[in-house]
Amino acid sequence: MSGPPTNVEGKELTSRGAATRARLLEAAEQVFGELGYHEASIVKVTEAAGVAQGTFYLYFQSKKEVFDELIRDLNRRVRHAMKEASSQGTTRLEAELLGFGAYFVFTAKHTVLYRIIRQAEFVSPEMLQYHYEKLAEGYVEALREAKARGETGDIDPEVTAYALMGMGELIGMRWILGNKTKRLPAPVVAELARIVRCVLEAPA
Repeated sequence: MSGPPTNVEGKELTSRGAATRARLLEAAEQVFGELGYHEASIVKVTEAAGVAQGTFYLYFQSKKEVFDELIRDLNRRVRHAMKEASSQGTTRLEAELLGFGAYFVFTAKHTVLYRIIRQAEFVSPEMLQYHYEKLAEGYVEALREAKARGETGDIDPEVTAYALMGMGELIGMRWILGNKTKRLPAPVVAELARIVRCVLEAPA
């Protein structure tokens, strides 16, 4: 969904309506993350949000619809966090490492992101594809531009983007989720920087 949030009738929401919708998405993140899609219910989502069940249907038509919108919402937020951080870098290598850092911070705050994305593989395959394609979209373009500026070697921007995305996801899974910590250990950060430099063939 693009543009300002709307209700099920397609009407733009008031600030109060937008706040209620956001509260429902926050509750959905909690419920889907803790219980899984099949055990979750609209009743549990509305209870967690502190709203009446009928209120849910002003904003979403079904459990599947709120699940899909939750993935869009998490996707938007993680991309925004990574873009905001990476834009502070003066080289592509710096931008990459800052973007990774923002991703790990987001993951530590939203640990259910992994579980929700894994559920999408079976519940909503089109949203799984959407999630990774949206993550890659701007990433590929940024790498293409960096390559043109001579900040990388003769890389394939799309293959490189997906390789780096996969690395970030699994490192987050191992050291953020696996260790239940808020940040990566310093040796892991140093090794990540070394690997990213190698992948980018970035100048020393």
